[in-house]
Amino acid sequence: MEAVPEDIVIVGAGVAGLATSLGLHRLGIRSLVLESSENLRSAGYCLTTFTNAWKALDALGVGDSIRQQHERLRSGEHEVRCVKRKFLLEALAKELPTGTRRFSSKVVCIEESGFFKLVHLADGTILKTKVLIGCDGVNSVVANWLGFKKAAFAGRLAIRGCAEFEGGHGFEPNFMQFFGKGVRSGAIPVNDNSVYWHVTWTPSSKEEELEQDRAKVKQIVLSKLGKVTEQARALIENYELDGFISLPLRFRHPWELLWGNISKGNVCIAGDALHPVTPDLGQGGCCALEDAVVLARCLGEVLLRKPTEKGEEEKDEHKRIEMGLKKYAKERAWRSTKLISVSYLVGFIQESHGNMMTFLRDNALAGFLSGFLLKMADFDCGKLTIS
Repeated sequence: MEAVPEDIVIVGAGVAGLATSLGLHRLGIRSLVLESSENLRSAGYCLTTFTNAWKALDALGVGDSIRQQHERLRSGEHEVRCVKRKFLLEALAKELPTGTRRFSSKVVCIEESGFFKLVHLADGTILKTKVLIGCDGVNSVVANWLGFKKAAFAGRLAIRGCAEFEGGHGFEPNFMQFFGKGVRSGAIPVNDNSVYWHVTWTPSSKEEELEQDRAKVKQIVLSKLGKVTEQARALIENYELDGFISLPLRFRHPWELLWGNISKGNVCIAGDALHPVTPDLGQGGCCALEDAVVLARCLGEVLLRKPTEKGEEEKDEHKRIEMGLKKYAKERAWRSTKLISVSYLVGFIQESHGNMMTFLRDNALAGFLSGFLLKMADFDCGKLTIS
């Protein structure tokens, strides 16, 4: 089959993939986004979006439309909202030109072809692209091609849900978080009618075996909640049984980012493909939006520049693309390493079983942990402006 030419191919129509495509579109650069599923996926229900995410969304031109549908939490100077993932994806996709997304397009193989990459799809289609960007999540095909290992199991499970209330839920606009022995739970209002909830815990070997038995998983979760408000407990108790699917939390070892290739030639990764992370800081999606703005800007700086020599356009462009992706990788490497490391550390402290660590967490480390969170949220990825 003859290869179909595409300037930029983005694998994965999640937060990072759609945001990167939109950032490029704002700069007048076309891309094609491949998604293996039949439509936009909204697994995970909601994202906690902090100030750094809103700066990225404003740079992409969609911040205000998303704000209108999601309540701001009481969080001091920081802008924090719980955003429905499906709404966010639709808001990003709505701004993209027709033909930008291609569904049911699973990547099975990547090949070198001179200055290009050949992207083989499961349906037999072959795409020939100048730039390949992997935004294909924790099990990234592109990250694997770059030499990264499969994301590691963090030893913890998570269950998430979003409860809907027709007459209003009655929760105050606060981030609620509760701790037990080896468990962390929380609830966050999304708007007047929706509340997002989550539970993460370290399972015993027996509990891991019951992963697919939803009734028993629900019993386990309720037995582990510990001291939570009656309102929060009722939220989980009344949630439909079909929603009790426990998922393993995965992360990338931080040293892999320091030693590995975030970019190589005309290929790079972003979002969960770059920094799969435990959810303890609520920053995974926020940093994926940062990635998108920085990556679009770095590519725009090199793709919108004219070739330096006549007759060397293809070679010159490939070199410029490589330099642009290297710049992106350099900007995001330390930020991503810190995100993974701090999230893992915070999760370890918050879900500790030991009496001493529990005492320290509840009495001495609260300010220390919140300081970590605010420091990660106090970041500006910059505008899309090309200098």
